[in-house]
Formats: sequence, C-alpha cells, structure tokens
Amino acid sequence: MIAKTAEDFNGLKEIGKICGSIRNALVKATKPGITTKELDHIAKELFEQAGAQSAPKGIYDFPGYTCISVNEEVAHGIPGERIIEEGDIVNIDVSGSKNGYFADCGVSFVVGNGEPILQKICDVAKEAFDAGLEKAMPGSRTSALGKAVEDVAKKHGLTVIKNLTGHGIGRTIHEAPDHILNYYSRWDDHELLDGMVIAFEPFISTLEEEVFLDEDDEWSYLTEESFVAQYEHTIIITKDGPIITTL
Repeated sequence: MIAKTAEDFNGLKEIGKICGSIRNALVKATKPGITTKELDHIAKELFEQAGAQSAPKGIYDFPGYTCISVNEEVAHGIPGERIIEEGDIVNIDVSGSKNGYFADCGVSFVVGNGEPILQKICDVAKEAFDAGLEKAMPGSRTSALGKAVEDVAKKHGLTVIKNLTGHGIGRTIHEAPDHILNYYSRWDDHELLDGMVIAFEPFISTLEEEVFLDEDDEWSYLTEESFVAQYEHTIIITKDGPIITTL
C-alpha cells in the first residue's frame, strides 16, 4: 500500500509495535526445554491482549499464530511439540493485523551457546538488512536492496536464499511489489515510492541458495545441508527516511 494519511501512518505503526513486541517476547522466552507450541501460545495470548489478529492464521489458515522455524527449517515452521535445545538456531516470524493494517517481522538467533557460524549468519543477516535499508528511499528500486544484501553476503563468504523474498504489505499481508529479491535482478524490479510499505527480509545462507517445501506438512521451507538466518522488518518508505514500524 501507499501510506498517505495520518490514519495510515498511525495504524501501521500501531500494528508494527504490536508485532515487534510479540517477536521480542517470544525471543526472550525461547530457552532450552520449551516447545515451539508453548512459544506460539504466548503469541496467541499477546495478540488477544492487544486486540490484534495473527495474519498467517487469519489470512492463510496457518496452523499456528506465528511461524517458528528451527535449524533445517528456514521459514513457515509450524509450532508443535518440537523441543528447543541448546545451540539451536531459531527463527521467530510474527505478522498480524489490527484495524485493517498489517505488519510483518522476523529474526533468527542462536539459543545459548551454538556453533560460531550460526551467530555469524545471524549477524550478517542484520548487516545485510542495514545495507539494504540505506537504499530504501523514494526513487530507488527494489533491485538496489537486493544488490546490497547480496554484496554483504558475498563479502562474508556466504550466500543468499533466492526463492524467499520480501514483499509489499499494508492492507493485507502480501501486496505489490510481489517480490523484493535478496540479490540483484531486474526481474520484477519496482521503483520505491513515497509512502510505500514493504516487508524487507534478507535470508543469509551458509551454502545453498534455494529452499524446498516440506512435502509432509506443505508449509515449512527447508534446507538440505545449510543453515539460514533471516532478519525482517516492515518499513514505510518516506522522503525523510525509512520508518521501521516493527522495532
């Protein structure tokens, strides 16, 4: 969407703050021994307290209030009986809506003491996001964000996941632009406009450049021999600089 009014900006900021606070609460609660289902129940209660709705459950009938992915799971992991263990890399992805406005955010992190490469990809995902954020201004193009992400990954000897992308957001969870790629390409390239709302989400990988759908649950995206970290926020593009709604 293109945010134009004070109502738009306030609505986007409100749901962004809600999603960001739920993400933070789940990260804080992620300790060895807890199940992903228990984490998701915390999110359910926080959505209800905020008078907001889970976007994956409400829009796609996803079997959870949040997406919680562990180790080989990269995205759209279904909350369940999986027990979090010391050294796991976990991704918490929270998206929701309130009063007709949407936000989407996610972060990958290492539980306790893990392999150094896991912390490295988490750090590089954040660095890649920050590099792309510098290009997030009216008149820039989505390909500039992708190039920034890819350049950071290459600098650290890592790769990007090419078949998971950012997207437009605002009045529903997925809007135009349909794809904000994490590498340079002029395919589906769009100009960023003043007031445009996007979910920007670099995925940094230790090796592979594509994920595949789990045929058993038909939701989760997996890797075969890589670990992947994501860092995502919802952003409003403005001439005065990008506004991150999900901090």
